[in-house]
Parts: sequence; structure tokens; C-alpha cells
Amino acid sequence: MVNLEWYRTFKEVYENGTLTKAANALYSSQPGVSVHLNALEAYIGKKLFERTSRKMIPTEEGKFLYEYIIASIEKLEKAEQHFRRTTQERKPSLHIGMCSEMFQLILEDEVPHFQFDLIAKFGSHIDLIKDLNNGLLDLVITPKTPDIKNSTIKYTPFSKERIVMIAGNKVDTDAISKLIQDKKWKELDTALQENTWYSASNEMEHFRRFWFENLNKKPGFKPNFILPNITSIIRCLYHAEGLALVPDFLCKQAIADKKIKLVWEGKVSTDNTLYFASRSNLKSKEELNIIEDIFVNKFNEIASIEYHK
Repeated sequence: MVNLEWYRTFKEVYENGTLTKAANALYSSQPGVSVHLNALEAYIGKKLFERTSRKMIPTEEGKFLYEYIIASIEKLEKAEQHFRRTTQERKPSLHIGMCSEMFQLILEDEVPHFQFDLIAKFGSHIDLIKDLNNGLLDLVITPKTPDIKNSTIKYTPFSKERIVMIAGNKVDTDAISKLIQDKKWKELDTALQENTWYSASNEMEHFRRFWFENLNKKPGFKPNFILPNITSIIRCLYHAEGLALVPDFLCKQAIADKKIKLVWEGKVSTDNTLYFASRSNLKSKEELNIIEDIFVNKFNEIASIEYHK
């Protein structure tokens, strides 16, 4: 007798259009979905889908099979929903992506209170958006410009980050501040290059952009220390004689607590808009709203922190 899970897998592939989305809906793996679908096609002896690089297109046999079984499958799913024990109910699951620094600052303390499962992934914004497009993630926090050509991804701006220059408290920044005040940009460029610099591999684009927008040239040097993330840089500057360019929301509290100092916010504001990027067909909208509310509230809280040079 045919395995009923094969029919359920077939239904999800038919309705979602890709193996990846079907696997997410079934809380399964893509290879597992492929195995079920291939087994069903072998059992029936007919091809149910035309495979393309973007979508699974049902054949006429596939359309006929779907219409034939859908009422029975839905009836079985309703029976399962009605009779299963409450303790066996599966929690909603949300897959999110962002930089590790943002997760540590915004979400880390909130995780134990969530009434849903959370799978967090860290990586470059480009890679995370690719995963979002492929259905592997539900939400990405990104400063990247939205891809307006992709109608399946919704971008919602919720805050801004400003790139600022910070230094360890041991650094004598009086000469630098005087050059900034006198607008001696060429001399400032020379003076800044004489210092020890920290950066993160995933933030070099911000480093170069700040330098170009405020000193009208590309930085003629590379940082002395390139660390895994920005929070590591900030903690190093508690005790080090060095400078760094970092997003303000990550360092505001440390500046207010006088663990580091603000050197320069730039003559030009080097800003990035932060977006919630999510799939328009997401099922876990309630869980998504909880995450987004946490971000909005936390960024409003950070914005209220006052710091001075």
C-alpha cells in the first residue's frame, strides 16, 4: 500500500511550488521531500511535475492526482488537528537571519521568553537575502538596499544606523579634534593614519564609505586588527590605544558609560537604513510581529541614550 506521507508531501510541493518551501511546511529536509516525491512517481508510474530551476510545475497527471486526493488529505489533517493531544502540538517555528552583533544586543536576552521555536542564522547580508529568497529564512534584518524586482520579499524600514568614529580612552584625540574643528581634512587624514585601527571583515564597506564621504578619498591603509565582529572591537578598545568605525547603536551605551569615547560623527552623516525583510507568504505572522516589535522598541530605547565627546 502507498505511504500516505507521500501524498502529503505531494500536496505541499503542489501548493508551495518548490521543494524548499514544501520542506519548510513539512518541517522536513529537501532531500527527504525529494525521496517521497520520487517514490510516489515510481509507484504511480507517471511524472507528476516538470522540474525547472525556479519552480515545480505540475503535469496534467499531477493536476488530476491533486484534485483527486486533496479533499481526503484535508479531512485527515483536520482529524489529526482535532484528536492529537495538546502536549504533542508542534510549536510555530521562525527562521531569522542577521549579523551576530545585532542578535546579541537585541534578541539574546529575549530568547528564553519566546513561546515559539527560533532558528537564528548569522552571515553576510547578501547570503542571508539569498536564503530568504530561497525560502530558507522567514525574516532578515538588513541595511542593504531592497531588491524591488522581487515581489515575494517585503522590505519594511524600521530604523537607521550611523557610522561613527570611536577610540579607546587611552588615545589622545585632542589633536584630531582640533583638526576636525579647523576643517583641515588633509592633515586629519594623515593624523588618523598614524593611529592603530580596528575593523571587522564584514564592515570594511562601511569603513571605506565613511572615509570617502568625509575625507574625499579612499583610505590609504588597511586596519591593523581585523576581528570577527564589532562587539569584539568595542571590548578591545576598553583597554587598547586604537580607533574604529562602527554603527552607533552598537557603541552608544559604551560611550555613555565612558568605557570608550566618541571621536567624530563625520562632517557628512554616513547612514544606513535598517529593514525588516520578510517573505510575503509567511505563515508565522504573529511570531514575526513579536520579533519586529522587540527590534523597534529596543532601537527606540537606544536612540534615547545621550552621549557626549
